[in-house]
Amino acid sequence: MLRLVAIGGIAMLSACGAETSSKDEPKPVGMPNPASVHCTKMGGKLEIRKEANGEVGYCRLPDGRVVEEWELFRASQK
Repeated sequence: MLRLVAIGGIAMLSACGAETSSKDEPKPVGMPNPASVHCTKMGGKLEIRKEANGEVGYCRLPDGRVVEEWELFRASQK
């Protein structure tokens, strides 16, 4: 009986320390690329191309144009 009371007391104390604050939670690491999101919202399809400086994302728009995704995104912010 004493063992049962001790286990119950430990369980109640451990529940007190389990409180979390929403402002202490870390932000998600896997946030989407805003330029890629903008491309798909415009109906485009993403294309990743390997270039001399690394990989570059391009957006193939419904009208057939292919534009570098960040260039397209910045133009929409003007």
